[in-house]
Amino acid sequence: MNDQERAFLTRLFEAAVAAADPARALEGRLPAPPKGRTIVLGAGKGAAQLAQAFEAAWEAAGHGPLEGLVITRYGYAAPCRALEVVEAAHPVPDVAGEAATARMLALLDGLTEDDLVVALVTGGGSALLAAPPAGLSLEDEQALNTALLASGAPISAMNAIRKQVSAVKGGRLAAAAAPARVVSLIVSDVPGDDPAQVASGPTVPCAKGRAEALAALRTHDIRLPDRIRRFLDEAPEDAPAPGDARFARNEVHVIASAARSLEAAAALAEAEGIPAVILSDAMEGEAREVARVQAAMAREVRSRSRPFRAPVLMLSGGETTVTLRGRGRGGRNSEFLLSLALEIEGCEGILALAADTDGIDGSEDNAGAFADSGTAGAIRAAGVDPAEALAGNDAYTAFEAAGEIFAPGPTGTNVNDFRAIWIR
Repeated sequence: MNDQERAFLTRLFEAAVAAADPARALEGRLPAPPKGRTIVLGAGKGAAQLAQAFEAAWEAAGHGPLEGLVITRYGYAAPCRALEVVEAAHPVPDVAGEAATARMLALLDGLTEDDLVVALVTGGGSALLAAPPAGLSLEDEQALNTALLASGAPISAMNAIRKQVSAVKGGRLAAAAAPARVVSLIVSDVPGDDPAQVASGPTVPCAKGRAEALAALRTHDIRLPDRIRRFLDEAPEDAPAPGDARFARNEVHVIASAARSLEAAAALAEAEGIPAVILSDAMEGEAREVARVQAAMAREVRSRSRPFRAPVLMLSGGETTVTLRGRGRGGRNSEFLLSLALEIEGCEGILALAADTDGIDGSEDNAGAFADSGTAGAIRAAGVDPAEALAGNDAYTAFEAAGEIFAPGPTGTNVNDFRAIWIR
């Protein structure tokens, strides 16, 4: 892939990220100021930038003072004047996240009906809001996240379980703020943009309860540590349900999503003379298997001009998963792309970028990678077997060897996976 081709794919990614820019997303979304206090709480990989933008917009509107606390991932902080920003671990929680969440709950003590709580929620908040319920410890919550991340289960199944094993998720954070009104401004990183799924829904009531969590364990054969499984079986109460009086005055707004970001990338491609199609903004499934399906589509377009005619850009979003089989490096977007690279090897005219819109794919320093018909061969030439790397979940090593890593750094937002396959 040449520099011009990489530059085009990079511009698509940048357009997708810009569509989820916090300042743009907040336009027209500020709640009316209350008679009493305004407290801002936030959690997620894009929460600090969202808080920074909210603070600026609130001040520009001439509203009253703010106070509050936002938790984001290490390395993702942004300076705020009135709001405190705390960094903690992701994707497995740590003591910093636990301490910050406890302080967040303390801020909600003694609120009245005249007070307003603004919740700024973005993807990644599940790990950052670390608050084990009575009877469990931070170590238990860490073990839960580790087991879920290794399971390959879809995010909806993981969140169904997380909601029932927390003192803040599944609407409990908003319930703790009652009788204050809670307005949630959410940047969605989940397929379908269900606000109850983003960060495991700390301010959104849980519709299905513990039965959904137990069903997810059976359906996806998720093995949890014994203490957590016993807690799920014996917990004294479910997360709050819709209809709970504590949520009666609350509002929930999704202000940015994968759908809008993909539409922005498609518009950029069309403006540059390349037809674009959005396959879906809600794709789920094993990353390597989703890649095989999309690679087959790309080959079909290239060889038989169906279901689309080349040139065409195929875009997709959502959240794939990875079942850990080895101990390699790399997240789900890199794994998707390594699988795709193997499937399109030797098929000229297919180029691709897969990246996480928050700028970090999993726990590495890259958002994703680039690939074309020659990438698998380039990986081999650099001394790495791409098939073995895929088998061992070691996509980062493979793309690093070929010089195809895409590392823009933290973007300040998060609408999950971005995949662009360009068939020329």
